[in-house]
Amino acid sequence: MRHQCRLLLLRSYRSSPRPPLPSHHSRLQVISNSTQSFTSSLHEPSRLPPLQQSQSLYSFQPNSLNNRSFSSKPVIKEKPSHEAIVINIFTRLSSKDEINKELESNGIVISHDLALKTLKSLESTPDVAERFFNWVLEASPKKLSSKSYNTMLLTLGVNGLVDEFWSLVDEMKKKGHGVSGNVRDRVGEKFQEDGCEGDLNRLKELFASGSMDNSVDKVCNRVCKIVMKDDQWNGELEKQLRDLKLEFGSDLVKMVVEKLDVEPRKALLFFRWVDESGGFKHDEKTYNAMARVLGKEKFLDRFWGLIGEIRSGGYEMEMETYVRVSARFCQGRMIREAVELFEFAMKGRNTPTGQCCCLLLKKIVTNKKLDMDLFERTVKAYTGNGNVMTDAMLQSVLKSLRSVDRFEQSNEVLKALKEGGYIPSGDLQSVIASGLSRKGKKDEANELVDFMEASGDHLDDKAMASLVEGHCDAKNLEEASECFKKMIGKEGVSYAGYAFEKLVLAYCNGFQARDAYKLFTELVKQNQLKPWHSTYKIMVRNLLMKKVARDGGFEEALSLLPMMRNHGFPPFVDPFIDYLCNSGTGAEAFAFLKALTSKKFPSNLMVLRVLEAMLKSARHSEAQDLLALCPSYIRRNADVLQLFSSMKPDQCSLEKPLPAPAQIEA
Repeated sequence: MRHQCRLLLLRSYRSSPRPPLPSHHSRLQVISNSTQSFTSSLHEPSRLPPLQQSQSLYSFQPNSLNNRSFSSKPVIKEKPSHEAIVINIFTRLSSKDEINKELESNGIVISHDLALKTLKSLESTPDVAERFFNWVLEASPKKLSSKSYNTMLLTLGVNGLVDEFWSLVDEMKKKGHGVSGNVRDRVGEKFQEDGCEGDLNRLKELFASGSMDNSVDKVCNRVCKIVMKDDQWNGELEKQLRDLKLEFGSDLVKMVVEKLDVEPRKALLFFRWVDESGGFKHDEKTYNAMARVLGKEKFLDRFWGLIGEIRSGGYEMEMETYVRVSARFCQGRMIREAVELFEFAMKGRNTPTGQCCCLLLKKIVTNKKLDMDLFERTVKAYTGNGNVMTDAMLQSVLKSLRSVDRFEQSNEVLKALKEGGYIPSGDLQSVIASGLSRKGKKDEANELVDFMEASGDHLDDKAMASLVEGHCDAKNLEEASECFKKMIGKEGVSYAGYAFEKLVLAYCNGFQARDAYKLFTELVKQNQLKPWHSTYKIMVRNLLMKKVARDGGFEEALSLLPMMRNHGFPPFVDPFIDYLCNSGTGAEAFAFLKALTSKKFPSNLMVLRVLEAMLKSARHSEAQDLLALCPSYIRRNADVLQLFSSMKPDQCSLEKPLPAPAQIEA
């Protein structure tokens, strides 16, 4: 039966008609038609709406011959290249705003390579090529190289746009770009075909004058070679520069000045000569290039004079200039000059960022000597421009202070920042408080408290705890106590719980539990301090440690139980029971039960729990002593009698303790 089914399936498959395979000629025809469709769609953008047009131009259509494939993989459409998308956008649109929006929505940023590829693809559509070229020239002129200019020049020439061709040649001369041999040959052929003999001769003369060597890099090298040849600037040198017959443009002058960076004096002489020669007027770009060259220790006077010219000429200092010169000043420990440059830049339109300000502040505090005047000037310049200091900036400054062991000067930093309207957050208050107290800086720590108080604020509970904890870590418990008392004396006890627990814990960790108890009861009784429940637990647990309990710690721990009850906390009984099971007497157990409640005696469940724990620990005699002290109704209680009956001395070690009651009534 299975063999018959297979045979039927095979016959069915063989009988299905197959499409004829295309001949080699038909395949070429398909490719040709596709190419024509693509080209015509670029020239006739209005035939389809934008979305449909994009899909028709760039969507991948699977070959119909492959529709019998047994593969389960889905057919994936190829995404159009950035070059194709750019061509489509500039073919359809002419508005700059629409073009910018389309490029942004497609996530396209025009690079040098993308600009060059796009121009090469638009050789047959000069109007689109010119629109694209002019857009890039305005938006990102640096993305257009000599190759890009020559590509655009070729497009204009081979399409017979003669006037536009020569206009672009003139622009290229100003920028120091030469005309390539490929442009000469192909455009020359076009001029000859069209009978433009005058233009053909002009093109030949252009090359006879050495246009091939007029790339901006080569021109720059020639100028620099002349300037660097002689030690002195003289008339012969100027004559050689004039003989080059160059039209100095902003890009060329900038490049020459930057290349002469190793010789700032000669760079400045060239900078002045090119302006005084009358053929060129400096702009913001060339002024900033010269400022970057002069921004060195040996040329400070000339540097300050030049940036004064920049401002008086209506120009602005570029951010690149500020960053580079400021970094050079800081590296050379010229911190005062770096601050003066920062103040100058903050008065302009291209103002330094918060990161620049933070970097300068860090350099100031790590300098050989901390000059708070420079620090205050920097903060004033930054905040006076409408900016605000942030916690992140202060955090960086504090880290720098610590790196040079100047953390004790944190208060001076805070005062300077306060003048700029900044008060640190609670977390940073904690960092400063902890840092000062850990270093044993008592006066500075007290000054921090006074400073925060004078600012209309106070250290929050965590910051106060950090201050106390820092003194504790420095093993200065007396100072920690005094600091805590001073704080609650000024601010009250409502937010002192966290700090108080840290103080108690520090005493206990230093094996001074009884001293902690004295401080504890003093502050609770005299200052109406309400410790946290966890603080009570720390205190009880440490007072009931074996050695401490024998020296009076047990009685002190008992005195805490009524205080816990008065503050609304349930009694902390576990450490007491552990103590009674190990070394406590019957009298101590009785005192414990009495202290648990404000009534005459605690509940039967609590008594049973204590008795059971003592019996389980083989303290049968002490349990009997406790029972003898209990009221008669406890001694006659059936559960109590059953407990003693079942827990004979020889059975105590074999019995497992009963689970403690879920809730004990005190």
